[in-house]
Amino acid sequence: MSDENVAGLADDLYDVIGLLRRRSRRLVGAPLPELALSGAQLELLRVVRRNPGITVAESARVLGLAANTVSTLVGQLLTLGVLVRERDESDRRVARLDLTPPARAGLEQWRDRRAQTTATALAGLSADERARLAEALTTIARIAADLPESSHTSESASVTTSATGPDDRPPGGDRP
Repeated sequence: MSDENVAGLADDLYDVIGLLRRRSRRLVGAPLPELALSGAQLELLRVVRRNPGITVAESARVLGLAANTVSTLVGQLLTLGVLVRERDESDRRVARLDLTPPARAGLEQWRDRRAQTTATALAGLSADERARLAEALTTIARIAADLPESSHTSESASVTTSATGPDDRPPGGDRP
């Protein structure tokens, strides 16, 4: 495949993913709509929902962001009352993050609505199409993991699919 075709494929990939996310958002709405959360805030909440007790540094690694950026997001979410930060019992220098019960309930209800809506669309696919999609998700996750963490480094991002959601990991396991 030529470089031009590869660039076009990359554009198509982002177009399709964006379309899926926009249509899903229109159908099921936003989680905790009263808060008008930014995309970065929502991503952090999804990571914390799937990983109760995660640290800022661990969250930063999962999200591919700088720890100080995640720390800023944590401060914003603490102020909004959707996130709690507690000291680790064994190492008081470490802060563990978790969702407040109302935030957890809102995120889980949103996740369930989004999953059900998408499952209905997936049910319309043939078994062969669903199998090809599952295979493609693994490839997309690998592409995401191979993207550099920033334009200033050529090192691959250390994204682990076990700590991400259906938007960015292959099927299986807990869903956001």
